[in-house]
Amino acid sequence: MILLPSSMPIFSFPANPNLLINPPPSWPSRRGNSAVVASAASRDVDSFTSKSGYLFSLSADEADSLSEYNFPRIDGMYKKKPLILLRRLAQIGTTFGYWFGLRLADEALERSEQMFKVRAAELRKLLVELGPAYVKIAQAVSSRPDLIPPIYLDELSLLQDQITPFSSEVAFNMIEDELGLPIDELFSEISPEPVAAASLGQVYQARLRRSGKVVAVKVQRPGVRAAIALDTLILRYIAGLIKKAGRFNSDLEAVVDEWATSLFKEMDYLNEAQNGIKFRKLYGGIKDVLVPKMYTEYSTSKVLVMEWVEGQKLNEVNDLYLVEVGVYCSFNQLLEYGFYHADPHPGNFLRTYDGQLAYLDFGMMGDFRPELRDGFMEACLHLVNRDFKALAKDFVTLGLLPPTAEKSAVTKALTDVFQDAISRGVRNISFGDLLGDLGKTMYRFKFRIPPYFSLVIRSLAVLEGIAIGISPNYKVLGSTYPWIARKILTDSSPQLKSSLQNLLYEEGVFRIDRLESLLSESLRTETALVQKPVVGTDSNIAMKQMLAFTFTEQGSFVREILLRELAKGLDAYGLATLDSFTFSGSGPSTSLTEEDMTNLRTFYRLISLFSGMRKAESVSMQVKAVSKYGEALTPLDEASLVMYQLPSAQEMLPILSILPELPQESQQRLLQLPGDLVGRLVSRAFARTIRRMFL
Repeated sequence: MILLPSSMPIFSFPANPNLLINPPPSWPSRRGNSAVVASAASRDVDSFTSKSGYLFSLSADEADSLSEYNFPRIDGMYKKKPLILLRRLAQIGTTFGYWFGLRLADEALERSEQMFKVRAAELRKLLVELGPAYVKIAQAVSSRPDLIPPIYLDELSLLQDQITPFSSEVAFNMIEDELGLPIDELFSEISPEPVAAASLGQVYQARLRRSGKVVAVKVQRPGVRAAIALDTLILRYIAGLIKKAGRFNSDLEAVVDEWATSLFKEMDYLNEAQNGIKFRKLYGGIKDVLVPKMYTEYSTSKVLVMEWVEGQKLNEVNDLYLVEVGVYCSFNQLLEYGFYHADPHPGNFLRTYDGQLAYLDFGMMGDFRPELRDGFMEACLHLVNRDFKALAKDFVTLGLLPPTAEKSAVTKALTDVFQDAISRGVRNISFGDLLGDLGKTMYRFKFRIPPYFSLVIRSLAVLEGIAIGISPNYKVLGSTYPWIARKILTDSSPQLKSSLQNLLYEEGVFRIDRLESLLSESLRTETALVQKPVVGTDSNIAMKQMLAFTFTEQGSFVREILLRELAKGLDAYGLATLDSFTFSGSGPSTSLTEEDMTNLRTFYRLISLFSGMRKAESVSMQVKAVSKYGEALTPLDEASLVMYQLPSAQEMLPILSILPELPQESQQRLLQLPGDLVGRLVSRAFARTIRRMFL
């Protein structure tokens, strides 16, 4: 809401004092008026208000009933005003009917292309006339350049902050009425006209009289609650009719209720101030993220005063670094604390002149519960690793599928839908494409869209839309998967630990490839754009990061898995070494089991991973080559081949050279490693001896 349109000059103090006015002492005040939602005078009614279908007065009780979203109250109120309801239905029907009629006429007259831009502009104007509820819907759509034609996108983007303002006299009187003081006692200066106007309110630039701070003053549009209440009532009735007709699997009434509840909270500016304070506390410390300060002592449910921020819209500057900052911050909101910005359209992201990303407008926020956050991360993990059977279970956890759904059929359908997308690699996965591919499957298996999920999906979809506008090949999921991988590897949640354990051990066999992928992806967070890395990261730096992570407190769960597998590998290596002497001249005999061979291969992969080598596939390739052109290798031959491929002392020097560079905490844990491994090896040798004696 603080952001200025590109065509409007940026105000600064005191360089442009003529852009401000000192509030006249004789400015008329109307404090103490009764609750009236219409504009105070006909000359103050702007075109936005005059055609929105809510120019009527409410009693004090009716006005109070709209302080929050309550469908039964709204339904009861408008049942007493049937003419207003019928007028609004007629207005909506005729407005959209007229526009669609023009589009059909264009097609019939074969002039669709010539009239495309004209119809886009007409649609924007019609949405403005229909009021704030429809403007809000259009704002969400306007952030998807991959879904909306460019001409329509340009027109709908104007709805983000270029709505016709209402009278400043009405706005200043509302400020006085809400704060209980004359405007000249509140501000020493204030802009004569709003610097930006949106669907719910408009913004003035001012200077606080007491502190001299430059602030943004947001004033709510008169009657906006009544307008949105009427439209949500109509939308909810339509949702109910669709539900009864059985045309949609989701509970559309609940979705409308969730959206309307968020919208009513957005219209409570005191609630927005508290949201801004919480958002600043949680995310204001992230590098290059700016969250404006809220002045709650000057704020009410209809007036909000906050720190003034200057800059440009993020989608109007080519700054991929700040896009990455926004993506990181947004996933931090979703996965770390669960308190997220649910209305991230381009008008709410600002690039400040010192290169920071400013978040604006905290009216619509969401709360992602811990169990749902874990379920979302598990779904991403299983999707990337092509574990579609587990993904089907994740959809049940997230409430997208009923527990009675046939899991095997869903698994096959998900495999068909996602296999091609995943085969291109995690960094090339488009969130929007995944949703589009999932559409038919969702309908077939009666997928449901839980109310909470609509806000999360909208938040992510809009975010990817902004990124695509700057970089057409940008993929939100590919960019944020490293953070998801690190979160899964380090989180203390029992649910995530269990999921990681199941992922890494398939039918009891350790999947080193999956751990290697997770570690490699998680280390990309160390060189992500939000860290502004030094160019030229080499394998030594990667090894150092991997070791440092493994031997931290956060890496304890992964470290335990690695110690277990290293002990099993060393045990197998010892047996193979013994066999090479014992059976060297007696044919193919060996004491190595298939499990020992698997452990030996895993041991080689682990050593290669942490030594910076990338020859891990060479053993299996050589084995396949021998099998193809000659006799299959015996277990002893394969063991010898694996042992031959192990790094030499010289190849291990790089890893030894960086050990002194590790943090002190990591070095101390590293010193405990030999003792831990010896203990585990002794335990395995003892257990094997007992088995051979008695089994």
